[in-house]
Amino acid sequence: MTRSLFILTTALMLAACAGRPGAGPGTIVDTTRGPVGPVGREGTLVPHEQIMPRGPYLLDTGDRLRVVVFGQEGLTNSYAVDATGAIAMPLIGLVPAAGKSTDALAREIAGRLRGGFIREPSVSVEVETYRPFFIMGEVTAGGQFPFVSGMTAQNAIAIAGGFTPRANRWNVEVTRKVNGQLYRADVPLTHPLAPGDTVVVRERWF
Repeated sequence: MTRSLFILTTALMLAACAGRPGAGPGTIVDTTRGPVGPVGREGTLVPHEQIMPRGPYLLDTGDRLRVVVFGQEGLTNSYAVDATGAIAMPLIGLVPAAGKSTDALAREIAGRLRGGFIREPSVSVEVETYRPFFIMGEVTAGGQFPFVSGMTAQNAIAIAGGFTPRANRWNVEVTRKVNGQLYRADVPLTHPLAPGDTVVVRERWF
């Protein structure tokens, strides 16, 4: 009897997960309750750590960069990563930036300048302003806000004016791009955010 009850309970839990809107590859199921991790194509959970960014920060549309080409005031400037994922610089035109680290982009710029413009260019790139994050749902003033390094979901809610009276105050939904793929997760309020994240504060059920 106990075994039958366990099997029935497990089946109901799996059915509930499968019925979640948007459940499928790249979706994390309830990181605040029980096993956590993205759902693979076979319907099984993979390690939660898989969605966390690894290595250096990778640039994307909306980031604003400070590019310094030493000894070249006409090239040293602030550049925005545009909708195509590139920055537009004098002499060398559009330089792909999305998906690159700042060091990789500096090498790319130096290589292009070396090809007929500057003999031994010395280039540095740093992020001047990160791309914004977005927050919506049961907050006082949702919208787009500047990202600050070290932010958590709780900080984002405070920036958006706090919860509405109907808000779920225990966890939020975060959508994040990792290595070119979008993932959606239910995370606790202490979860660290990344530039470009979309945070959704849902309505509580009761």
